[in-house]
Amino acid sequence: MTKALIVYGTRYGATASTSAEIANTFRQQGLEVRVVDAKQERISEIDEYDLVIVGSGIERDMWTSEPEEFLKTFQEELAKKKVALFVSCGHGSQALNEGKPDVIAKFRGVYLEEKAAKYNLQPLALGLFGGIYDYNKISRFMQMAPPVQATRRKLEAACKETQPGIYDLRDLDAIRIWAKELSQKVLS
Repeated sequence: MTKALIVYGTRYGATASTSAEIANTFRQQGLEVRVVDAKQERISEIDEYDLVIVGSGIERDMWTSEPEEFLKTFQEELAKKKVALFVSCGHGSQALNEGKPDVIAKFRGVYLEEKAAKYNLQPLALGLFGGIYDYNKISRFMQMAPPVQATRRKLEAACKETQPGIYDLRDLDAIRIWAKELSQKVLS
């Protein structure tokens, strides 16, 4: 059976639940999947996996530190494996939802293509997915900052809260399609 490893880092939960969606789709396609929160668990080896997917949330144009460290640690092994990268990005979700191809291309380049190049990877797939804005996890002081207030006003005007203070801007169908296409590449 083909084995896949999904290693992720998250700040507000979007990347965790995106990883779970990818894993569910892979299992439906017949892959054996292990999902690891890089903040909670350290991976010691990746030899047994046919595919390694690394995902991260984006904040202030940066990946979370744990998946970045994973890429650095396993750079040589990953260069010889089937690999995919994805990010969960709030600003990316706005560009995706508003159909702004130039902005999407910019985010894809900065968050995914440059990351792959930095670690000499040739990914089978790169996924740019929406994110989650969770105002319950932002300090009251930060919530008073004008940029934070402006973003929240835009969110309130454009979409419904999925729970009080939480705006989930991901397209779950797009995530499932990406995962299914990736699984087909691995299985063929």
